[in-house]
Amino acid sequence: MTAATTATTRTATTPAAGAVPARAVDLHRDHGRGATAVRALRGVSVAFAPGTFTAVMGPSGSGKTTLLHCLAGLDRPTRGSVHWGDTEISRLPERRLAPLRRRRIGFVFQAFNLMPGMTVEQNVELPLRLAGSRPERGAVRTALAEVGLAGRERRRPAELSGGQQQRVAIARALVTRPDVLFADEPTGALDRATGHEVLALLRAGVDRSGQTCVMVTHDPVAAGYADRVLLLADGLLVEELERPTAALVADRLGRLGTTGGPFPASRTEV
Repeated sequence: MTAATTATTRTATTPAAGAVPARAVDLHRDHGRGATAVRALRGVSVAFAPGTFTAVMGPSGSGKTTLLHCLAGLDRPTRGSVHWGDTEISRLPERRLAPLRRRRIGFVFQAFNLMPGMTVEQNVELPLRLAGSRPERGAVRTALAEVGLAGRERRRPAELSGGQQQRVAIARALVTRPDVLFADEPTGALDRATGHEVLALLRAGVDRSGQTCVMVTHDPVAAGYADRVLLLADGLLVEELERPTAALVADRLGRLGTTGGPFPASRTEV
């Protein structure tokens, strides 16, 4: 089976339109133009059901971060569409997209992206202030309590460990109660033990609160926290694994890095 055929026949399970917080339809993204253009995404269709945790993986240059940024409205597709619920956001002008993004989407970065001159509480309040809302202290403190940082409202980022800073970033992303939480390598700057704590926190948000989470990661152990794993190669969605073990993810990812193409249809649990 060729890679082109795989792109049209292997599509992640797609619930009914309007029933999902986020979905992409035939998503293409080119960087540059003409003969030097890089085709980062080549026809990816995928949907994310409410209350699910999805990990997106693939070799360097596979398109996973581009997919995440397009889904979160941080990048524009060249062709195809991105939908948040019943709203197609792909062609919205930035003046309409920005306020919608602040209300509907949360984003967690690898590098935390906290404001060093602000307190923890002020950092968490920031999305609400940018959206023109008056922050409710109770909502901010509830968000901090949910990530295990109650009592640290007055601290500044430099006074916290890396894991605590990432927890602040997660609280900031969740304070608006977004439809989807996107996370780009959220444990990439953390040691393994602290990374497990952050992953357990994301998993708990899905299980307890019904949060929808989509995470890019290179770590099979991190992917093992997810309900499903999407594997990308050369801008194509080539494999979808449901509730895989870390060992199975590592095996599939290793073979993908070796072959640069899709896997056989059969799946053997490890």
